[in-house]
Amino acid sequence: MTTSPKAVVRPAALRPGATLAVLSPASTPKPDLVQRGIAHLQNLGYRTVLGKHALDRGPLYYAGTLEQRLEDFHAAFADPAIDGIVCTRGGWGSAELLPHLDAALIRAHPKAFISYSDHTALHSWLHNEAGLVTFHGPMAAADFSREGGIDNASWAHSLGGDAAWSLGAADGLRVLRAGVAHGRLQGGCLSILAESLGTPYALRIADSILFLEDIGTKAYQWDRMLLHLRYAGVLENVRGIVFGDMHQCAAVAEHDYLERAILHSLRDFDGPIAIGLPSGHVDGSNITLPLGIAVKLDLGEAGNPRMHFLEAAVKV
Repeated sequence: MTTSPKAVVRPAALRPGATLAVLSPASTPKPDLVQRGIAHLQNLGYRTVLGKHALDRGPLYYAGTLEQRLEDFHAAFADPAIDGIVCTRGGWGSAELLPHLDAALIRAHPKAFISYSDHTALHSWLHNEAGLVTFHGPMAAADFSREGGIDNASWAHSLGGDAAWSLGAADGLRVLRAGVAHGRLQGGCLSILAESLGTPYALRIADSILFLEDIGTKAYQWDRMLLHLRYAGVLENVRGIVFGDMHQCAAVAEHDYLERAILHSLRDFDGPIAIGLPSGHVDGSNITLPLGIAVKLDLGEAGNPRMHFLEAAVKV
């Protein structure tokens, strides 16, 4: 799993007035939720352009054919009027695009890419092939459409160019195992990361703080997929792990059991472990995490856990 990482490429900052393409690289979204999300983005001062096929229905559960979704993705990167890309929702379908993506085009036009869930496959590809800093953050139909669905502070820090900020207990972070570690923040949806192992599209991990989250995943499934990562050698290059908010995976009464399963699976992992960071599949405010930049995970004090972002994620 070890590989020489590409040079880090930072997209331009997204300030009010920037133009965002709203795309559906995977499943079909509900049009009313997309429009509600677009209205929220516009209220924040952004211009928006809806992808040509973003509301297509079919074949199956896809938002258009492979060719149509690929067309929208490439068009957004190629268009000089587009400053960044926000996906509508996840579902399933991003992985179909991977063998057909134009690496030269995307490297020539780096842009902020914001999404989570199934789009972890695209985050991994953009990291592997372009060294691009991407953003595990809110989507138009899934989050911007919800009242209180956005964590405004992390969105502004991540996409506005702040070089030093942090997340802590007030943001949901809790200590499962104490310690301090440095690395580049990588990760996303665990099931997508695990399914990519053994393919050319697996995330290339090197000296990383690994963020992992998911939805509808039971304790034994977390255990199983973490074991898969261990056996594949992924954790050899991981210095610390941060897990997401587990409310979309288990009832509160089951969280202790789930956490014990995680610690059991990671009993041979030496680094610090935190849990509870609400980014991705959440039922509250969705925190934006810049993937690919240097962070410090400081879990030295159980009552004061912090993840410090040590550099800007975008070019100002």
